[in-house]
Amino acid sequence: MQLRDVAPGDLGAYQRMRCDPVMMAELGGPVPREGMAAKVARDVQQAAADSAWIKMIIPDESAPGVVAGSVALWSHEDSGTAMSEIGWMVLPEFQGRGIAKTAVRMLLTLAREQDRWGLVHAFPAITNAPSNAVCRSAGFRFAGEQDTTFAGRVFRTNHWVINPATDLTTANARLSSR
Repeated sequence: MQLRDVAPGDLGAYQRMRCDPVMMAELGGPVPREGMAAKVARDVQQAAADSAWIKMIIPDESAPGVVAGSVALWSHEDSGTAMSEIGWMVLPEFQGRGIAKTAVRMLLTLAREQDRWGLVHAFPAITNAPSNAVCRSAGFRFAGEQDTTFAGRVFRTNHWVINPATDLTTANARLSSR
């Protein structure tokens, strides 16, 4: 598996992930197709500037045009405090294969290696069992439930926290490098 920066040609993958009712069921529902090209352009710009890590998941390096989903790590303000957050999405035909878990571990390992981002937070919906399982298996600590806003919608989430510098196990690091 490989992670690569988001590119302008990823519009179709973004639309499949963000505009589909099933894919967005745990995130308050689909977002409109209008605006997706601008979202990809913003994400490409942020990735190129290295202000956010927005990566496309390539499940098979021998087929670099096949995208399984995305994983991103970015910083934002939360109640006046800087916070690093990670999020991921995996397309239905690639779910259940451990792809999200591996992609999250890969990005957290990179954060540890570059000593960047500090504490990393994740906010999967409380009903999103697969994403909560990814957090548990990657070594995140459960910090409680809270209301979270995504794409202008508020929903109930589990708040998970990890310090990549100290919380990633050697086994996790080995798995992420595969």
